[in-house]
Amino acid sequence: MHRSKEEVEEDMDAHIKRVYVPMTETGFYILLCLREPNHGYGIVQRVKSLTEGEILLSPGTMYGSLSKMEKDGLIRFIQEEEKRKIYQITELGQEVLNLELKRIRRLYRNAEEVTR
Repeated sequence: MHRSKEEVEEDMDAHIKRVYVPMTETGFYILLCLREPNHGYGIVQRVKSLTEGEILLSPGTMYGSLSKMEKDGLIRFIQEEEKRKIYQITELGQEVLNLELKRIRRLYRNAEEVTR
C-alpha cells in the first residue's frame, strides 16, 4: 500500500512526539529558549539565569542535544554569526514543547490537589 508524503510525515511527527515527551530538562530548556533565535552558549547562559544557577548545561550535552533535535526536526539552523550557529524552534518543536508544558501543568495540578 502506497502512502502519501503527508501520511509518512504525520507518522514521523507522532513518533518524534512519543520519543520526546516526557522530556529531559535539557531538551525542555533548549526548546523553551529557542522560541527566539539563539546559539548554544546563549542557551547555556539563559538556562543558568532562568534556573538561578541550578541547571548548568555542559557543552557536550548542549551540542549533542542541538544536533539530535535539528536532525529530528524540532529546531532548525538559521544562520551563523561570529562562528556561532543560530537555531530556532520549528512548528514541530513548538508542538512538542506544548505537549510537555501541558504534561507539566497536569503534574503540578495533581500534586497541588493531593497535597492540600
